[in-house]
Amino acid sequence: MAVEENRPVAADPSVLEELQGIRRSIDNIDAALVHLLAERFKFTQQVGRLKAVYGLPPADPQREVEQIQRLRALAEDSHLDPAFAEKFLTFVIAEVIHHHERLAGEVVDEPQETWPDGASDVTAAAPDASPPDIS
Repeated sequence: MAVEENRPVAADPSVLEELQGIRRSIDNIDAALVHLLAERFKFTQQVGRLKAVYGLPPADPQREVEQIQRLRALAEDSHLDPAFAEKFLTFVIAEVIHHHERLAGEVVDEPQETWPDGASDVTAAAPDASPPDIS
């Protein structure tokens, strides 16, 4: 008699507890990934502002190739599928370029004295950060 694949199997409570513990660890890692991506995007916003102010193109194909090669090597060293790592970085890079294009469209001929987020220069905090206290 074949066992139905979708039918839940009664598991020992210790197995369910172990499963919950592992899932909590995965949830913690997911949270860390989100926070790391947020930090990364703060820096890429600074890069985008500099590029916009100085008329540099939003994309840097040579840097992208180097980053993908570097990430693939890191993935291999970490026993992670390099193709997956490349897809992930390619997605992140596309989003960064999109942000840089948007920033380039906001800049006119001269650098702005202050940015819409309250930052006083192009290397200041990311858009979601509070403006510096100048009192």
